[in-house]
Amino acid sequence: MNKKQRVIVIGNGMVGHKFLEAMVERDTNTEFELITFCEESRVAYDRVHLSEFFSGKTADDLSLVTDSFYEKNNITVHLGDKAVSIDRDKKLVISAQGKEVIYDSLILAMGSYPFVPPVPGHDRTNCLVYRTIDDLEAITEAAKNATVGTVVGGGLLGLEAAKALKDLGLKTHVVEFSPRLMAVQVDEAGGTLLQRKIAALDVSVHTGKNTQSITDGEKHNHLMSFADGESLETDIILFSAGIRPRDELARDCELALGERGGIKINNACQTSDEDIYAIGEVALWDNKIFGLVAPGYQMANVAAEQVLAKNSTSKDSTSKDKVAQEFTGADMSTKLKLMGVDVASIGDAHGKTPGAKAYSLIDETNDVYKKIVVSEDGKKLLGSVLIGNADEYGNLLQIMLNSMDLPEYPEDLILPQREGSASVGLGVEALPQAAVICSCNNVTKGALCSAIEGGAVDIGELKACTKAATSCGGCAALTKQVLDNELEKQGIEVKKDICEHIPYSRQEIYHLVRIGKIKTFHEFLNTHGKGLGCDICKPTVASVLASCWNGYILEDELATLQDTNDYFMANMQKNGTYSIVPRKAGGEVTPDKLIAIGSIAKEYNLYTKITGGQRIDLFGAQSHQLPDIWKKLIDAGFETGHAYGKSVRTVKSCVGSTWCRYGVDDSVGLSIEIENQYKGLRSPHKLKFAVSGCTRECAEAQSKDVGIIATENGWNLFVCGNGGMKPRHADLLAADLDKETLIKYIDRFLMFYIRTGDRLQRTSVWMDNLEGGLEYLKDVVCEDSLGLAEELEKEMLNVIDSYQCEWKTTIENSEKMKRFNHFINTNAGDNNVVYVTEREQIRPARSEERIEIAPVV
Repeated sequence: MNKKQRVIVIGNGMVGHKFLEAMVERDTNTEFELITFCEESRVAYDRVHLSEFFSGKTADDLSLVTDSFYEKNNITVHLGDKAVSIDRDKKLVISAQGKEVIYDSLILAMGSYPFVPPVPGHDRTNCLVYRTIDDLEAITEAAKNATVGTVVGGGLLGLEAAKALKDLGLKTHVVEFSPRLMAVQVDEAGGTLLQRKIAALDVSVHTGKNTQSITDGEKHNHLMSFADGESLETDIILFSAGIRPRDELARDCELALGERGGIKINNACQTSDEDIYAIGEVALWDNKIFGLVAPGYQMANVAAEQVLAKNSTSKDSTSKDKVAQEFTGADMSTKLKLMGVDVASIGDAHGKTPGAKAYSLIDETNDVYKKIVVSEDGKKLLGSVLIGNADEYGNLLQIMLNSMDLPEYPEDLILPQREGSASVGLGVEALPQAAVICSCNNVTKGALCSAIEGGAVDIGELKACTKAATSCGGCAALTKQVLDNELEKQGIEVKKDICEHIPYSRQEIYHLVRIGKIKTFHEFLNTHGKGLGCDICKPTVASVLASCWNGYILEDELATLQDTNDYFMANMQKNGTYSIVPRKAGGEVTPDKLIAIGSIAKEYNLYTKITGGQRIDLFGAQSHQLPDIWKKLIDAGFETGHAYGKSVRTVKSCVGSTWCRYGVDDSVGLSIEIENQYKGLRSPHKLKFAVSGCTRECAEAQSKDVGIIATENGWNLFVCGNGGMKPRHADLLAADLDKETLIKYIDRFLMFYIRTGDRLQRTSVWMDNLEGGLEYLKDVVCEDSLGLAEELEKEMLNVIDSYQCEWKTTIENSEKMKRFNHFINTNAGDNNVVYVTEREQIRPARSEERIEIAPVV
């Protein structure tokens, strides 16, 4: 038996973790023992979305490590233990805690550290950096006693840090040495527009400032003095003036370094020692440091392949004879949303290529700047800058990366379309299979096409099986375009008609019903469909009609459209009986109501169970018993809980500040208010809510379609969390909301989902299929980017005002009551159906092979 090759990774950041994932994926015969040293107190987390920590995301939310990843793959993690030296002769790594570990291959992934200018006073209290979660926690603590915060550095990270200070409620300044913001990525015109847009967000921008000293201020902690004689007082200073590679380990063990730092690597990511590799921001390739995550991920994959190719002994693994991929540089184009402003930079954005020509669009009305840089002959795209609107980013990036020929008028790529120029966008069909669509995870168009051919037919499935658009998300729109194009080529209709009778998607059905004020299925079918309808389109249209007009579902024109559960307003169970769930808003119930439920359950011999949504389910009712049980429940003060409908089911809550010593707000009171607000709302799929009274999260709000968590500053709103076969953690939509704003945002979120969701589509899948995902949803709900806020709120108000308890409406109508009888001419049950008790649960024992038959409607 061959001894396993030992691979040590120093650094457990995003790139170090990607290397481990790449090794696990490729090492199918487990020939390698993997060990990593993690200096921080927590394993790898997402630094790209670090600023979301200030919007309510926790360290767990940002974690990149899936459940039990290290345990399942036998990876040893030395947490909180920094590697302090490397003995290359003995091939030995020594840690701060005294661990000595022999390696066969060593991966250096220490990343970088933030550069702090050696300004006198830079080490004063509350002069901080913005790099790790520990840094963010220190910033949060410092902000508690501050009113003004200043960021030194106006690059990518500097503007992210400025957003963090804004999120903490501080008056925010940005101080930049260069004459414009993001000097590396954008040109002068783009920088001017960006500065104007950032200033419009109440952030003061000071460019061309050289800080000379930091001393005591009069009104605030610090006084920053500049070379031009001006000064600025502030309570907190965040340094974000660039990064430096953490190459001290390599320097100490005499690996080759660049003149200005960084560990020199070749195309195999090998250092000057063939058994030691460097990846990420610590690595210097062709005298370049790559400060984005995508090139780091490329290096991680290359290093993994090289290690396997060099050391594998198995014939089934990557062999020594196989040529492993190499790192030959990386594109540094980037697309970001900085403080809500779209910013994109592609290739030679400054037009430094000899003979390069530029086309620019300045739209001052909409605060949009777009520029493309083309070759001297006008045939190739060299670069681009997009500020304020970056919709063309994906198309332009692929045109540049794949050296595609430009149209006759290159400026049409960024200008509003001229007459006859509808085909300016070159489209995904023109892209070669080798085109990299997702640079973060190195996913090519060919890989996407293979996944689609293998059965991935929606964007959620495509993301899951390829990892495209799952890191920074910048390629989501282009990934969707590839999906739609490939489905069309396979002859699959991209437009999702629900059935042969109605040639529209659910979203289109909703708009036709709403705009045409259609109230019945027959009216819709006569106007927009054909035939008689089926078991697919009938319940779908019924659900849309209920969402729009909230009518009584057993009206003659509507009753025949409902599925079994809605028709009987109870859930049919596998033995032919029904379960009944009365509403208990927020899980609150009085002793008298508990006694009433117990008495009814005993009278009808019903099995009772506490549900996950803090309600009591009554199982085993026969159809003819339903109205009697409903009446007794209504008389006891209950109403329908809509457990049978694609609607708002429950609002789970903890006891909150009413009882709990940790509670910071009244979660029970809010959950009751929320449930009463949205009860009866019909939607594409069921909806579950929860309200937690503090961040201890006892109501598990972050696993719900709508989750609300109390903080000391208000309420945090999470959306699109679902359980089921594909559990999904909810995402933070907005933080520190007052109750009025919270309700408005939920109104808009729910009605936008109802408008645009597909048939039987959970909120989690719906959001994954939205181009732009969470950020787009934030724009629509919180920023009213579509101008729909007032309209959505009015539509929700109509639902609230038209609510009725469907049980009560039914028992008050003798004609409707007849629907629940076994037989037309009597109220009696079917004596041929005999029920016996098992574990106090009802199951049928049928005589003469007879079964209960639902009435014909």
